[in-house]
Amino acid sequence: MPLQITGALGDPDLIRLPWELPLAEWPQHHLVDLPRGISRHVVRFARLGGKVYAIKEISERYARREYQLLWDLARLDAPAVEPVAYVTGREEGLDAALITRHLQFSLPYRAVMSGTLRPDTLTRLMDALVVLLVRLHLTGFYWGDCSLSNTLFRRDAGAFAAYLVDAETGEMHPMLSDGQRLGDIDAAHLNIFGEMLDLEAGGLLHPSIDPMDTAEDIVSRYHRLWAELTQDEIIEEVDWHRVEQRIRRLNLLGFDVAEMMVRRKVGTGRLIVRPKVVDSGHHQRRLLRLTGLDAEENQARRLLNDLDGFRVAVGLRHEDEAIVAHRWLAEVFQPTIAAIPAGLRGKLEAPQLFHEILDHRWYLSEAAGSDVGLAAAVKSYVDKVLVFKPDEKALLPDEATEPNANNLP
Repeated sequence: MPLQITGALGDPDLIRLPWELPLAEWPQHHLVDLPRGISRHVVRFARLGGKVYAIKEISERYARREYQLLWDLARLDAPAVEPVAYVTGREEGLDAALITRHLQFSLPYRAVMSGTLRPDTLTRLMDALVVLLVRLHLTGFYWGDCSLSNTLFRRDAGAFAAYLVDAETGEMHPMLSDGQRLGDIDAAHLNIFGEMLDLEAGGLLHPSIDPMDTAEDIVSRYHRLWAELTQDEIIEEVDWHRVEQRIRRLNLLGFDVAEMMVRRKVGTGRLIVRPKVVDSGHHQRRLLRLTGLDAEENQARRLLNDLDGFRVAVGLRHEDEAIVAHRWLAEVFQPTIAAIPAGLRGKLEAPQLFHEILDHRWYLSEAAGSDVGLAAAVKSYVDKVLVFKPDEKALLPDEATEPNANNLP
């Protein structure tokens, strides 16, 4: 059977990679050294044309299946890695391969936990994982192997955003039954308990963190969020403020409400309210619509808060929102990012940089007893914080100096 690459190829040079060799034996000049999570399969990162791809050796059946599942998730705008292609017809004895696009600025959980993990950091990671699992369940996706190892995390302001990275055991359904959801939760409980024990054995877990409590906390967090998103609520007919409160709670969790189904309960003077929830990203979409900036949900919330503050500060309360956003982008956001030395901008995404500068400004202003201003905050942040941060972007070698960068054998 001849070598075949099936998918939406963005880079034709993918066919010229050394597919005749086991992935573990690929020459180093094809590869990029990035943090990898724990996987039962061989996984490597390859750079082509300025893009980084994650390549996983896996049987042909599962490569084809996982590729399709990832495309299904992409069509539903679910948080998962982007599928590129799958490779079949390699040399005899070699498995097929699945190619996905590397999610820039993302880290496996062990990289996030490279030092002793503090309880508040663990809480934020677990919150991100729970939101991911709930979002997948709302789309009808059964994961089958929910774990920290099968998840990538990106910093999202003071929290994390989680992305599915391994759909090998997944199944797509029109709607999940309670039994399927609970099966996923049971798998998450078992997997996370094992991962916590592993971190504890490696000295990476804070002494105050109990592995079993953490695994059980995931279950309770999931049930609380699922109930908030899907549970009927009985309210007094005249108390419409309760309806507004429900919508606001969902928005704060990052979920939009497409419509509310309200029906009178027979024989009573009460109403049953059932929200129809769409995907998360309430603030994300508003920021993208107004400014064109693509940010994580908490980053978007923080930037929008600054935009709203700008509206008041410059006396534009009654101006059209799109006009205010354009001025904020040109007068505040872009000059702030441009003030950061070019060699340091790749350490974090621009929305995260802006968020951290706002945080730094707040702490400086608290210490000074008055607002220090954005320019002073940027300079102080660059000199005292940013220069010491590790790069979270995939920093690639210069094509002009890397051997065989454009001439694959």
